[in-house]
Amino acid sequence: MKTDIEIANETKLMPIERVAESLGIDKDSLELYGKFMAKTVQKDISADKKGKLVLVTAINPTSAGEGKTTISIGLADALKKEGKNVALALREPSLGPVFGIKGGAAGGGYAQIAPMENINLHFTGDMHAITAANNLLSAMIDNHIYWGNPLKIRTVSWHRCQDVNDRALRNTVIGLGFCTREDNFDITAASEVMAILCLANDLDDLKERLGNIVIGENLDGELVKAKDINANEAMAILLKDAIKPNIVQTLEGVPAFVHGGPFANIAHGCNSVIATKTAMHYADICVTEAGFGADLGAEKFFDIKCRLSGLEPDAVVVVATVRALKNAGGKKENLSERDDEALLKGIPNLIKHIENIKNVFNKPCVVAINKFATDLDEEIQIVKSECQKLGVEAVCAECFSKGGEGGRALAKAVISIAEQKSKLKFAYELGDTVEQKITDIAQKVYGATGVKFELKAKKAIEKLKGTQYEKLPVCIAKTQYSLSDNAILTGRPNNFEITVRDIHLRAGAGFLVAVAGDILLMPGLGRVPNAEKMRINCEKITGLF
Repeated sequence: MKTDIEIANETKLMPIERVAESLGIDKDSLELYGKFMAKTVQKDISADKKGKLVLVTAINPTSAGEGKTTISIGLADALKKEGKNVALALREPSLGPVFGIKGGAAGGGYAQIAPMENINLHFTGDMHAITAANNLLSAMIDNHIYWGNPLKIRTVSWHRCQDVNDRALRNTVIGLGFCTREDNFDITAASEVMAILCLANDLDDLKERLGNIVIGENLDGELVKAKDINANEAMAILLKDAIKPNIVQTLEGVPAFVHGGPFANIAHGCNSVIATKTAMHYADICVTEAGFGADLGAEKFFDIKCRLSGLEPDAVVVVATVRALKNAGGKKENLSERDDEALLKGIPNLIKHIENIKNVFNKPCVVAINKFATDLDEEIQIVKSECQKLGVEAVCAECFSKGGEGGRALAKAVISIAEQKSKLKFAYELGDTVEQKITDIAQKVYGATGVKFELKAKKAIEKLKGTQYEKLPVCIAKTQYSLSDNAILTGRPNNFEITVRDIHLRAGAGFLVAVAGDILLMPGLGRVPNAEKMRINCEKITGLF
């Protein structure tokens, strides 16, 4: 079997102008980054036509893999084969996973976006611009304090960031000898600047959101914002190109808007609003995805992205694999072997995510069984039968090995359910208390019995009471490997509580971050990171996948 990078390198790509032209985007609306990548010049699309929106989500991830991005890309290719005018709206890969454990994030097999090496590495520089804007603000804060601190800043809550996993930066000491403080770095994907870029409607909105970033408190206990030190205009200048959506293509020539890259476990996990709306404007169907399982990415897609943007999906795809379900059911080795007992123990995790989509958020869904060559027909039938009990169709998808042709049955199912009328419901009401919003997510979406708030979280919530920020949506940061906040509890755990350690105000992005369990905002590299396996010879890269 050929590797992903070999398949990508053997595929003849179309010039990006032709890909854009297939959507009706003229050359003058593009800023080219070589032959196969471009940025699209922003235009007012608020009152323009809207295509249908399809969200791809998944079960909780396991070491066996689920292939959500592969299915998203394969589904788009299949919709094209079904005669639909389709576009993708995906996130940009972060260098953290690329050089860490997960590897690249451009799909796999014959369902990839390209040029995959560029997309997985520096792409058009968006990640670096976000990092630079974030750290410019940090520099301006410390510079303000150095030159007399006229705003009387007492505490600084703003963190520096970088786009590579580095556990040594989780705890740092910064400053000059007479004025030092403990601090830490976050990974760029979890930074508030990333969230702002992904939720802003245009450059003016971006500037306003940047200005509203809370950087700390003054001696009177009042919040100090980025605009108080005149940082937001300079930050916006660094982001003036990054805010423009990138356009690339699938191996089968489907346009893909790849823009923004927040993680779904420690951030809101969705690509940019601008890219999604652009894809919906030019295409009749837009396929997008939300990170990790439906308890994280999809919940935040609905409760944060849709709420703040007015978007609403017409259909949802929940991705699962037989291997991953057996893994969730307790089988850790030899996942290619048949084990109906483990499979049946793991399926409740899939069932919970289906129930969330249908019952909590009131959206029609279909299950995509991402087929591996070793999957048995009898195993696939077990998954289909269990889904059928909920009135949900499960469709076998072979996008990895067959590209769009392997996703045509899934495409037909998506076209069908997208015609159903549905009205999005949210997991909580904005007018509720912070505690109630977090509890609603924990009980309705995770299946928890309740929430335990530690002292630091209680103090943060108390400071929010009576302010405008108390009414913001909530973004829960927790492990992606479990419905709970304990990565060990796989499948569909029962009788567990969610423990919230702290609450972070993200006033510019427009939400609160509730830090649950032992999750950290700066990941570390694994014992043998992908970076050790990579090689480059005469500009040919190996080991990227």
